[in-house]
Amino acid sequence: MSANRRPLLVLVGPTAVGKTALSLRLARQFSGEIVSADSRLFYRGLDVGTAKPTAAERAAAPHHLIDLCQPDETLSLGQYQRLAYRAIDDCHARARLPILVGGTGQYVWAVVEGWGIPEVAPQAALRAALEQLGEAEAARWLAALDPAAAARIDPRNVRRVVRALEVTLTTGRRMSDLQRKTPPPYEPLIVGLGRDRRSLYERIDARVDGMMAAGLLNEVSRLRDAGYDRRLPSLSGLGYRQLWAYLAGEMTLDAAVERIKFETHRFARQQATWFRADDPRIAWFDLETMDEEEIIAFVERWL
Repeated sequence: MSANRRPLLVLVGPTAVGKTALSLRLARQFSGEIVSADSRLFYRGLDVGTAKPTAAERAAAPHHLIDLCQPDETLSLGQYQRLAYRAIDDCHARARLPILVGGTGQYVWAVVEGWGIPEVAPQAALRAALEQLGEAEAARWLAALDPAAAARIDPRNVRRVVRALEVTLTTGRRMSDLQRKTPPPYEPLIVGLGRDRRSLYERIDARVDGMMAAGLLNEVSRLRDAGYDRRLPSLSGLGYRQLWAYLAGEMTLDAAVERIKFETHRFARQQATWFRADDPRIAWFDLETMDEEEIIAFVERWL
């Protein structure tokens, strides 16, 4: 590791792979503190369904960027990035090892790569007008105004296409120019955790069953009774939308639980698009064939 750059250990991988347990072990071993890069952990009151670290786990190692806002509040990617850099720098100031942990690829890479994130507040009227264009026409507009952004964004992802148009039309500058990366002054080691698909799915299913036993249905019911709108982004996450549908009489409880498992399997596959097996920046460890001691030794050599 370069003498003039500060270490940043990054732990990535799909949901339920085992990141939490290993992050606690790494924090104990190397005087570390955990900086969350999981967008589901931002919200207060969403504990069981997000597999939020327990009080005992948080007591075992300091955690940052958890319980930042209420379910009806928003935290932009730019706000998160600033908070993450502040937490990482605070760790360094106290001679602690920051460990960035999460499965939300957008948030991980925004920190590691130093994404430029346009600070443009949502423009409700403009956004509504752009959404009326339709998928194909919005994509054509973006290709004309910002070809670089159009090349990166899936044209079927209307929300991202509209956001790129919104930023470009509001600022007069192409979103792709505003998003240029400025790598932060860290020396990252990115450790990826994997398992074979069958094993991962079994762990996901067991975790969902555990969440149900731990009171996930009661958690969703409390949020509904508190008056939160089921359409909030925070409540569109896995577990919440399915059980809300059950409470609304739209499906049986068994069907809702099976839907949670199925959608979580799909989410785990989607995470692989952010953390690719062939990405040379990521050192992958198969937890089916390797034990934690090998990962500990690998990190120790890097430090």
